[in-house]
Amino acid sequence: MNPLSRISLALALALAGAGAQAATIKIATLAPDGTSWMKEMRTSAEAIKTKTEGRVELKFYPGGVMGDDATVLRKIKIGQLQGGAFTGGEASAITKDAEVYTVPFMFRNQEEVDKVRAKVDPLIKEQFRKNGFELLGISGGGFAYLMSTRELKTRDDLKSAKVWVPQGDEIAAATFKAAGVAPIPLPLSDVYTSLQTGLIDTAANTTAGAIAFQWHTKIKHVADLPVIYVIGELAVDKKAFDALTAADQKVLGDEIGGAFERIDKLARSDNASARTALEQQGIKFTAPSEAERKSWEAIGADANKQLSAGGAFSPEVQKTLDATLAEARGGSAK
Repeated sequence: MNPLSRISLALALALAGAGAQAATIKIATLAPDGTSWMKEMRTSAEAIKTKTEGRVELKFYPGGVMGDDATVLRKIKIGQLQGGAFTGGEASAITKDAEVYTVPFMFRNQEEVDKVRAKVDPLIKEQFRKNGFELLGISGGGFAYLMSTRELKTRDDLKSAKVWVPQGDEIAAATFKAAGVAPIPLPLSDVYTSLQTGLIDTAANTTAGAIAFQWHTKIKHVADLPVIYVIGELAVDKKAFDALTAADQKVLGDEIGGAFERIDKLARSDNASARTALEQQGIKFTAPSEAERKSWEAIGADANKQLSAGGAFSPEVQKTLDATLAEARGGSAK
């Protein structure tokens, strides 16, 4: 074989090897296209493709086109997808620790959330890893409020309402039941049509989420009391992640992690702007009385105690959450 032929063969083999190493990671999400979340994800995907020289490419399927969370997890299992973006309740099918932040009425303000997440986020990532997933990012979507087609001033008003809870979110369902409310579990993707048909008349979401999912066209009232803290988690199948080189894994983790940090900050400004937009549309925000607020906070505290006693979360996660929350409140988590 002459030298030119050897060079050509070596180049062909190198190109074939590069092509064999290329990976497309397909990720499903319910987030609609055009939202801040999707814009950040697409920006990170471009950076990942560039920095890995095309070896890793992310392809997103927004707007729920791949189905609900259970369907997405099934498609990941058979290799049709490699990852998904989930709420805490949805990701509880991977690990119960995924929804540790979403105990209703557990947090009083954003400062408490930030202090707890600094300690607990790394522990949640370890739990995902133990269960076959790499958790690339956790973002806070902000506090969700009860939004309704009817006025909600008291717990008695809520008891007679048709309240939605995310399908599979046993924690939210149990908490509302403890308060005398009979919730209706449905996939997130079914909420809009259910508000439209009257199957439900009340659902919790962030102000920005209500606009993104078009719920603002159906609701008329908002109970001005934070219910749960909304978390978004992007996880990929660990087999797909482990198939990448260590360098490409770092690029993927760094870029998605950076995007989620930006999303965290954007959520705060987006929610503030969305609240103003909802009020301008004529949607009424009604603050509960001090007695009502304390009543709901007591329910949240009781729910957290029961969950802790029942081993709802891994011991290390529960212990760290309780200790950090107590520290944030000056020594008491009550």
